[in-house]
Amino acid sequence: MIKKLFILFRLGRKLAKSDALAIATKFNEPPLAIKILFKIIGFSFSNNNKVNQIENENKKLSTSLQLMGTTFIKLGQFLATRPDIIGEELSKQLETLQDKLPPFPLSEAKEMIKKDLGNEMFNSIINLSEPIAAASIAQVHKAQINESGVIKDVAIKILRPNIKKIFNEEIDALMLLAFLIESFIKKTKRLKLVEVVFLLKEITNLEMDLRFEAAAANEYADNTKNDSGFNVPKIYWNFTSENVMTLDWIDGISIRENEELLNRNIDTKKIASDIIQHFLRHAIRDGFFHADMHQGNIFIDNNGQIVPIDFGIMGRLDKLSQRFLAEILFGFIQRDYKKVAEVHLSAGLVPKEVPVNDLAQALRSIGEPIFGQSVKDISGGKLLKQLFDVTEKFNMQTQPQLLMLQKTMVVVEGVARKLNPETNIWETSKPVLEKWLTETKDPINSINETLKDSVDAIKKLPNLPEIMNKANQALTFLASGQIPQNSNSFNELNLKKSEMITFRNQTIIGLLLLVIAGLLVF
Repeated sequence: MIKKLFILFRLGRKLAKSDALAIATKFNEPPLAIKILFKIIGFSFSNNNKVNQIENENKKLSTSLQLMGTTFIKLGQFLATRPDIIGEELSKQLETLQDKLPPFPLSEAKEMIKKDLGNEMFNSIINLSEPIAAASIAQVHKAQINESGVIKDVAIKILRPNIKKIFNEEIDALMLLAFLIESFIKKTKRLKLVEVVFLLKEITNLEMDLRFEAAAANEYADNTKNDSGFNVPKIYWNFTSENVMTLDWIDGISIRENEELLNRNIDTKKIASDIIQHFLRHAIRDGFFHADMHQGNIFIDNNGQIVPIDFGIMGRLDKLSQRFLAEILFGFIQRDYKKVAEVHLSAGLVPKEVPVNDLAQALRSIGEPIFGQSVKDISGGKLLKQLFDVTEKFNMQTQPQLLMLQKTMVVVEGVARKLNPETNIWETSKPVLEKWLTETKDPINSINETLKDSVDAIKKLPNLPEIMNKANQALTFLASGQIPQNSNSFNELNLKKSEMITFRNQTIIGLLLLVIAGLLVF
């Protein structure tokens, strides 16, 4: 615990000396005790502050966090998904946070590869480049490998040295801070700060095992191998381990480079529609979708195909959720609100005693205003959010998988709109949903049969069952924003809390003994 306090002081000083708290205060006023604490630990005789020199006010907060390193970058990214805790405005500010840090030396990267893959595999890697991209957890190098006599261009992703140790020490210290804040500022208890930090730890530790990301990419590629215009890079398992992942190199251009796409005569309007259709197809057909499809993770290769990268966060839907999603979205497209209400009732998502006409009327209150909007303002993701808000009043059961999908859908639609501002979400979605519902044998009146077979088995590689199970659990936690009481993670969280309670009590007793001793002596 003493080590945690030291790390906490170091992190607190780093945070206090940055602009982060001052900027965050503009959106959400922290308690006075927090502001006083940060004033004390951030005291400095120097007035130098790099962040204050940034011209764009909107980027100050994200830049402050970026300068503070991996743990704060991940914390900022995670809090961006929790407007319920930090508010909508601050959440939007944090969405601009870039996951970039200076690269570590090529020599260290080589040592990591040798240690993980062995000398024989390392020696078979040709032309390993200097790092071409560096994020907070890992960096990427270009290289070549000899596969069965064929030289292949590959990307090799390598974790930062000691990143797991550094991150876990810092996050444990932040968890102690969250606990102390909850202990002494009672009104913060409702925010469940300890759970939020613990959840971040679970998700990020998952990202830091590259075998999971490789397994996810492998499954994604298998599901989409026949999808025209969509290409998932191949994983090379002989060159992949916990700290190293090797996959096909993609010669292409990021979709954020709109002008370059137009210069290459690439139809950006078609790409915009295709991105949405592929996303929906993967969700409702496969029940497995890329849950981090921002602009930086989508490329267009030299053949005009959409190529996703970075498979650290994937979403999974069971059969019931796949069917539910397709029926709900298609029902709204058809403006058949009674059918949408019947889907909720048939799937057991709302209590049977809920009158179908009352639910249909509530759903109409969501749908009709949307159809009155201009094409560029219509969003399937926002529709789902409103749907969950309304159906919650009818005691709809929480669907963590659908929450993650809804959040991802908002991002995907935003990406499409940057390529084509006039993208019509409904017209684009309709053929995918219609085709799948037509090809599916189960009619709506037998959806209860689907319920019996609603849990899809996770496709596991023989040597990764534990990792994949933990991955699925952690991603479910991320979607729902909470940790179920019947999980191993919940037990681990309680153990951490017990340790911190013991430390707090011992500290208080120790201080009391010092005071008593002082009174006796003086």
